[in-house]
Amino acid sequence: MSAAAVAGAAGAARVLQSRIGVMTYLAPTGPLDEQAMRAALEAAVDECIARGETQLILDLSSVPRVSSAALEAVLAAQDRLLRLGGWLRLVHAGELVREVLRITGLDQRIEQLQPDGRAAPPPAPAPAPAGERSRLGDLLVQKGLITAAQAEEALRLQGREGRRMGRILVERGWVEEPALLAVLGEQLGLPVVRLRAGLYDPAVVALLPREVAQRLKVLPLFLVQGELSLATADPLAVPSFDEVAERLGCRVRPVLATEQEILDHGLAAGEDDSLAAELGVALEEDLTVLESLQPDDYAAIDEMASGSPVVKMVNAIIQRAVHDGASDVHIEPSRTRSRVRFRIDGVLYEVMTPPIELHPAIVSRLKVMANLDIAERRLPQDGRIQVQTQGRAVDLRFSSLPGLFGEKVVLRVLDRNQAILDLERLGMQAHNLARFRGLLRRSHGLILVTGPTGSGKTTSLYAAINHLNSIEKNIVTIEDPVEYQVDIVNQNQVREGIGLTFARLLKHVLRQDPDVIMVGEIRECETAEIAVQAALTGHLVLSTLHTSDSAGAVARLIDMGVEPYLLSSALIGVVAQRLVRTVCPDCKTGYVAPPEIVQRYGWQDEQPVRLVRGRGCPACYDSGYRGRIGLHEVLESDGALQQLILRSPTRDELDEHLRRHGVPTLFDDGLARVREGLTTLEEVGRAVSG
Repeated sequence: MSAAAVAGAAGAARVLQSRIGVMTYLAPTGPLDEQAMRAALEAAVDECIARGETQLILDLSSVPRVSSAALEAVLAAQDRLLRLGGWLRLVHAGELVREVLRITGLDQRIEQLQPDGRAAPPPAPAPAPAGERSRLGDLLVQKGLITAAQAEEALRLQGREGRRMGRILVERGWVEEPALLAVLGEQLGLPVVRLRAGLYDPAVVALLPREVAQRLKVLPLFLVQGELSLATADPLAVPSFDEVAERLGCRVRPVLATEQEILDHGLAAGEDDSLAAELGVALEEDLTVLESLQPDDYAAIDEMASGSPVVKMVNAIIQRAVHDGASDVHIEPSRTRSRVRFRIDGVLYEVMTPPIELHPAIVSRLKVMANLDIAERRLPQDGRIQVQTQGRAVDLRFSSLPGLFGEKVVLRVLDRNQAILDLERLGMQAHNLARFRGLLRRSHGLILVTGPTGSGKTTSLYAAINHLNSIEKNIVTIEDPVEYQVDIVNQNQVREGIGLTFARLLKHVLRQDPDVIMVGEIRECETAEIAVQAALTGHLVLSTLHTSDSAGAVARLIDMGVEPYLLSSALIGVVAQRLVRTVCPDCKTGYVAPPEIVQRYGWQDEQPVRLVRGRGCPACYDSGYRGRIGLHEVLESDGALQQLILRSPTRDELDEHLRRHGVPTLFDDGLARVREGLTTLEEVGRAVSG
């Protein structure tokens, strides 16, 4: 703001003064988050003190908003008056301002009057000492929010997974997050807030880099006299609070809010107009043209899509995705803007926000590259883009989906240079790798790789196929789609549109004299039955299944309708896996594990236990993680398991079999990786519980 503008604003800002008895009323006529109004208030206080008036009542009836600077100005005025034997009190504060005073703790430092002049009720009492507090589960049961059985189950999962009990309850849908936060606030004596505009100071939000705030899932609200009110969904996230305190050089006062509200308002508060400068695109001219377009003016949109700015933007998005090692690129529209996000190491990061007016042109440009129909905007489309960038060939799988505000596009990045086609590079521990190699040496049988979407199952199958590949063997694959081409291997792609399904292809493949068959995924009973029959008739069959662990694969196949007596003979092993992010080597830091962690995981014999975590740096998008490694659980079929499968076992019986035979679980493998300094307990808990 120019000097002339500031002077003009100061002239418009007024603080009304009136005197009743020994008290002087000061009434600002506008929001105190404006510099001119704050200056007018400070000048009014100076005038009162010069006249010897030291008992002031600040009337906030015309003050809709306040800022950190305004709160500090009010506190400074109060301190001056107290030194002179006077006082400062507030009256007629609106709901938003009262909420700000509560979450900053200033309601305990500045007296507020009710409209009739009486003192406002005192703030809520401080929480009981830690030793006298009721447990969270007990409080939730007392309030009827969960049952005793749910509390007990959540406590058991907490001990097994090492995650917060509240997070477990919310994820399982047993309690809503706002209700949980209300009880947590009551238990810990922390304020709970429903975030909205006016309950955070944009200048304070900007003090913490957006990437850091998103990684820590926090939102700075107000910074008053060295104390930062910080919105968080986890009141016990002490390492996060310490990091914020160290970065900003302040004390942290936690304020509870839902995680989604924190992320949404963090993005809204962090929006700026720097995109044009960042991309080097003349966005203002494009916006002017697009605002005049009608929704069906596709010719003009297509003309813009062929223009240099949009072409450069799309090229920049693809090049950066390849450079940063993204596995997927999401380009999605909302009501007010478009959003580009990269999935890196399994987590989505927002990288840019083009204007919503450019979104149709970006989508059209990508459709041109994928040789798709740019006029069809009502139906989903799939295609393939091949590009040469940074000295290597990269395949991009294009998928569009029409939505409320336009077409969302997802690009799957298939970088052959980054493909892992070697068993040694899967990251298996030595004992698991030895078991997996043993399974692959078998001449026939069914080997399953299980895990959720994105857990690296297909990568493990390709590594196994590459390990088995030789001129003496006929290896045939059935995939949807074929992701990587392997020499000598006969690869076939499913085409549902013409009836070429997994099951139909598998029947024909069995007539091709195969030694090894890879089935990309077992989705239904027919494919499962044919795969089992193929395994029983002298073929080595490898496939994937969507189950959470190795025991779940057995139960899933029986549920699909595979006869237990056939499965017991065909199945030779199951590999369950997850991918966890590894700690960034550029910002890795060590710390001594707290006693409760040492006790929970039975590490008492190894004092002191040192663990690692990442502080966050530009190399890892401020996440503290870079790269991924696999967690594995290898179940070999032996006589005992075959006998168990014959009885159509329940899931509990299968789990008991694993415990009785000492099969290391995914979580056990994760704990080993934590002790090796490769990842963190939080990351293992997130991956294994998912």
